[in-house]
This record gives sequence, structure tokens and C-alpha cells, in this order.
Amino acid sequence: MRLVITFLISLFSLAALAQSVPPPALAANAWVLVDHATGQPLVAKDADSRIEPASLTKLMTAYLTFAALKAGTITADQVVPVSEKAWRMEGSRMFIEPRKPVTVDELIRGVIVQSGNDACVALAELIAGSEEAFAALMNREARRLGMTNTHFTNSTGLPDPQLYTTANDLARLASAIVRDFPEQYSLYSLKEYTYNGIKQPNRNRLLYMDATVDGMKTGHTSTAGYCLVSTAQRGPRRLISVVLGASSDTVRAQESLKLLNFGFQFYDTVKLYGADEAMSQFRVWKGQADEVAVGFTRDFVMSLPKETAQKIQVTLESRQPLVAPLQKGQEVGTLRLSLDGKPLGEYPVAALQDVPLAGFFGRLWDAIVMWFKSL
Repeated sequence: MRLVITFLISLFSLAALAQSVPPPALAANAWVLVDHATGQPLVAKDADSRIEPASLTKLMTAYLTFAALKAGTITADQVVPVSEKAWRMEGSRMFIEPRKPVTVDELIRGVIVQSGNDACVALAELIAGSEEAFAALMNREARRLGMTNTHFTNSTGLPDPQLYTTANDLARLASAIVRDFPEQYSLYSLKEYTYNGIKQPNRNRLLYMDATVDGMKTGHTSTAGYCLVSTAQRGPRRLISVVLGASSDTVRAQESLKLLNFGFQFYDTVKLYGADEAMSQFRVWKGQADEVAVGFTRDFVMSLPKETAQKIQVTLESRQPLVAPLQKGQEVGTLRLSLDGKPLGEYPVAALQDVPLAGFFGRLWDAIVMWFKSL
């Protein structure tokens, strides 16, 4: 037996207007715009197509470094030996030297601000013993984060036929950095850094163009084109933009800002249900209570187009028969949302309280009732 409850909820700032406004066409090969709070992609083009990540690879190098700091396996003031391999790295560098002391903290800034390939290799060798072993850690972490279409072969992003990712996977990684390491994330807003007497600017032009942008990372090779993962916070909302394969540094910045502005202008992040807010009551069998309150154990938020009087249709379906015992947080049903006849998604709803097993006679009575209902 299934119990289905259908009802309508009104929201003050839905997004039919955005549906009537076409998303921007960008001068790039692929892109995606994601709401950090919900993980929802707002607009995208070829976001699951494999691309060469170039120096965007360094986002994972930084993520693993932050994780090692948090775990205590390395420390910020730890002096790092510079190998000949790190010293001789080609491409962008922070100019570390084998006989010059450099700390983990300095190397992190060299990775984030100066995009130093030499700094990446030094950190990789410190954390994993070799860059090859570090790449294995990168791939393991990518799988854990759900980056299902990504493979790393080095810590720097230097071209390799087996090094690839997607716009969606990069957005997932960027969001994980913001979520998991808020203290270190602030480094992505640094506009310049000086090491070894050499001052280098952050290549992320958006830091100079828009005060709400506070990260994240540029990338470029002749084959990947100009790429930029950027994020901005305006009020309580944070959006993450990934633009890949633009024709120049200027274009990748302009197109990224265009994408961010579109998302903030035409979408809202809306809390549909609060944590532990009862949406409904489901029938429970063989329990000390006949019903259980259901909902979400955390705030349930969605990214929705702005400024419309239309309504979301909500279908709440119970997994009947629900038989005790039940525990708070146990999945007991499904919430289905649609807008203008188009599905928005399906989400599991949970019991908001424990329902212990009833005594012998209570269980017996419910077993009899359930038998009659099944006839």
C-alpha cells in the first residue's frame, strides 16, 4: 500500500522570469554555473565533456595539502626540502631553490597565487614521497568527492594524455574547498605574493574587477586554452563558475563574470523546509505511536528562478507499510518537486523521531489490520 499526499506550496521568489531569459552564450568551449549551497547547476554547456585541466589541477593539490594540515601530518611552519625535480620544473614557478629554506605556508601561497609548478612538486613530495604517489592520492580523493570523470597524473596540470576532468567535476572540487577548508580558502583572494624577492600577481583578473569575487584558480596551456574557476559571494549566496577553453585571459575573465552576474540576477537560493520541520505524518504499524513526523534533518534548500507567481508542485510519497521500529533520520519516503510541469528532482524524506516497537498485543492487532487491508 502506498500513501500519496499531493499539495502546493507558494514561494515569494520563484524563477519563471529566468526561464524566459535565455542564459548567456559564452565565448568558451565548456562552462557550468553552480549554486554552492545546493550543488545545483544553474546553466551549463558541455559540462561533462572531458577537458585538459591545465593549472586547475592545482585545486586538488591544494585540497590535499589543506587536508594534510588539518590531519596534522604536516605543519604550516614546517621547512620543506626542495628536490632537483621541483627546482627544475618548467612553466609557472615561485622560484624555490634547493639550498634556500621554504615553509609549507610559503609553498601554499606559491601554488595559489603564483601557480608555481615547483611549489606543487615540493608539496607533493613532502606529503606522499613522490609526485607519482601524490597523483594516486589525488585520484583517490577525486573518487571520494564524486569526481567521476576525472583522472590526475601530476600535481601541476602540465599536459599529459591521461590527465583530464570536466567542468562539473571542477565545480564539485571548488565547492569542496570552500566547504571543507574555510580558513585556508581565504588565501584564494590574495592579489599578489612575493617570494625570493620576486613579486607575482594573482592571474585571476576577477579579483580586481569585482569585489564579491574571492577566488579561485586560473589555468592555461596552448591546448586547453584559457580557463578559470571563480566564485563570488553576494549576501548569503555563493555561486561557483567554471569557464574552460576561452581564447584569452581577458575573455575568460569577462565570460566568467557574465556567468556569475546571470546567476545572481535570475536565480535565488530558497529554503523550502527547515531542519526537523514536520512536513506531514506517516502511518506507522506495530509501533508505540501510530504516526511519525517526516521531513528533513537539515535545511532543505533549492536554487530556483526568480520573480514568478507560479508554484512548485510537491508530491510526498510514504514507503508503506512503515513498520516499527523506526529511528530518527531513517529514510521513510520520497519528495518529488516539479515546476511548470517539469520535474525538479526527487529527494528522500526521513523520520523526525524514533518510533519504538509496540508491545505484543499492539503488534498483534496491527498485524491483523494489515492482513485485512491486504485482501
